[in-house]
Amino acid sequence: MTVFGERTTVHAFRDDALGEHDAVGLAEALRRGEVGAAEVARDAAARVREVEERLHAVHTLLDAPAPAAVPGGLLAGVPTLVKDNTDYQGLATGHGSAAFTPRPARRHAPFTRQLLSTGVTVLGKTRLPEFGFSPTTEYEDAPPVRNPWNTGHSAGGSSGGAAALVAAGAVPIAHANDGGGSIRIPAAACGLVGLKPTRGRLVGNEQSRRLPVDIVCEGVVSRSVRDTAAFLAAAETYRRNPALPPVGLVEGPSERRLRVGFLLDSPNGVPCDPTTRAAVTETVATLERLGHTVEPVTPAIDPRFTDDFLTYWGLLSFLLGATGRTLGADFDRRRMDGLSRGLRETYVGNWRSTPAVLRRLRRTEVAYAAAFRGLDVLLSPVLAHTAPPLGHLAPSVPYPDLLARILAYVAFTPVDNVVGTPSISLPSPVTTGEGLPVGVMFAGRPGSERTLLELAFALEADRPFRRLHDV
Repeated sequence: MTVFGERTTVHAFRDDALGEHDAVGLAEALRRGEVGAAEVARDAAARVREVEERLHAVHTLLDAPAPAAVPGGLLAGVPTLVKDNTDYQGLATGHGSAAFTPRPARRHAPFTRQLLSTGVTVLGKTRLPEFGFSPTTEYEDAPPVRNPWNTGHSAGGSSGGAAALVAAGAVPIAHANDGGGSIRIPAAACGLVGLKPTRGRLVGNEQSRRLPVDIVCEGVVSRSVRDTAAFLAAAETYRRNPALPPVGLVEGPSERRLRVGFLLDSPNGVPCDPTTRAAVTETVATLERLGHTVEPVTPAIDPRFTDDFLTYWGLLSFLLGATGRTLGADFDRRRMDGLSRGLRETYVGNWRSTPAVLRRLRRTEVAYAAAFRGLDVLLSPVLAHTAPPLGHLAPSVPYPDLLARILAYVAFTPVDNVVGTPSISLPSPVTTGEGLPVGVMFAGRPGSERTLLELAFALEADRPFRRLHDV
């Protein structure tokens, strides 16, 4: 822990079996026999316990880490954690909610099996806000997950526990998923790489596939581009979607020069703060210096998109409230937090609009595709402003105020969930006065993960990402 005036940072980097390795570097050290898998698991668990005292990012820590499912996997022996909205056999899945008593999962979720196929060693499960609805990992009656760059600020959500542990150096990579920005938001808040893949690229959640619009994608957060690329390649060897072009193992930048469109403010009118705008304009200058063609664009998204997404969000909360006993016999929707209750109650008053909302959301794909005419990639902020102080987005804030604050923060990420396109959050060299990272986001056409990763490699090589232990 380091204190800079009012700013407190927390990290676990030290001279042990993990050292300063990212996931790929650690897997290589394991293959060469420089460190042992048991030693790595032991030291990673010790790091997690050390930072947990300040970050509150862990839901469950296993007494004995689960050994690598595939000893020869690309990430064999690399320690990680699973997000607590995804079943891991023998561990309770709590979904961040106090509305029920969770029971141990009987089997691994389909994506858990894909994750294990990469060879990782699971240490436990990470915390998330209730049902992943919030862009911050905070609660009404429990400690919040803290940002390791500045513990007075949010680590983002909903994969906030995962992002906090990876940024703090407890583990090099961790499971995350994204239904409206939940990989990219915490990645931006914690200075990480966060790729939301194309819909269907990875094995999906069984429940979300039954929804009228499947907005949830699985993935990871990591400290390096090559870790995210290696995870995607390893996961693809387990199961590749034949409807999408293969990604393969991306190992560096491409010589190809791209046409990049950029926007500074949300198409729906949400302005960005000066620091966020500076991060995007700095990235524009870097792209031009690297030889890419960059031009401003304004995607013609239906102005009703935000309200429609909120209605859909409310539908999800309503369905959870109606079917919660499948999670736990004592489920009581009255114990759901203020955000979940507000979303559900708002939906109940507006449910008749559902058919029209679904039609418009599905048509978003057409408008979004038009924005890519003549372009390869779209650059934007991840969020409209930088990570807020803890409490600003807490579920105890009165619902009308909380919703207004969320809409002034989460203005860019949900479109890619509705359309199903891939997008990636990358750290910018720009930082806030409080020392917090700022992310920028690149989005591509369906199936264009390789292009996004190659561009990410180029930016990382040109401007290496900051690490907490360098501060």
